[in-house]
Amino acid sequence: MGISVDSPSLTLVFLAALVTALATGLGALPFAVRWRVDRRRVAYGTALAAGLMLAASGMLLAETGPAEAWRTGLGFATGALAVWGAHRGLDGLQEISVADLHGADARKALLIMGVMTAHSAAEGIGVGVSFAGAERLGLTMTAVIAVHNIPEGLAIALVLVPRGIGWLPVAGWAVVSSLPQPLLAVPAFLATAAAAALLPAGLGFAAGAMAWLALRDMLPEAAEDLGRAASTGVLGLGVVLMGAVAWIG
Repeated sequence: MGISVDSPSLTLVFLAALVTALATGLGALPFAVRWRVDRRRVAYGTALAAGLMLAASGMLLAETGPAEAWRTGLGFATGALAVWGAHRGLDGLQEISVADLHGADARKALLIMGVMTAHSAAEGIGVGVSFAGAERLGLTMTAVIAVHNIPEGLAIALVLVPRGIGWLPVAGWAVVSSLPQPLLAVPAFLATAAAAALLPAGLGFAAGAMAWLALRDMLPEAAEDLGRAASTGVLGLGVVLMGAVAWIG
């Protein structure tokens, strides 16, 4: 697929993708009110964030077709292995700090930010490829991604705010995690054929990373304080919430 003379301008592609990144920061707004920190609240937030991320993983997989199943599957396995490796590597670091977080909390922040950034990279390519198809398709994709980026920002906030980071810095970090969207949308728009071929693997990578983090890291952590039944129920609520947002979008 080539880019015709009637294709949208590079400025429009960049600004549209920038809007999707800024929308991620809106997920921290519910925490503008004071959040009282205790272990159970942290656990509830972690389980809900895991549900949001698990649903987002499924949505990414649903965007690929049967013809790209092998690319998607390879990307999924690579993403899960990458997060597993990062988790093992971070566990070996005793002195680690991120903003005001230290130790295990800092490792959790690095993991979720890394996974969300990988996710955003795949979405940025998706925006660029969509605009190369047609301006209206690109704007529709922009709106959909912007809407579902809000609960993804909420997932980041649910992990970081209860651990002592203010909602405004968290909103900034959420936007930073989505900066690959405007940065990659324009190159993907210009190299449509190559980007379209890589997109299934990229979506699979992000989906695998998010699924591993949600099920093998965040859910077990929440279950330590809430119990398996309660943490699984809250995770289910997160899945339903993300599904509702996708339906609205």
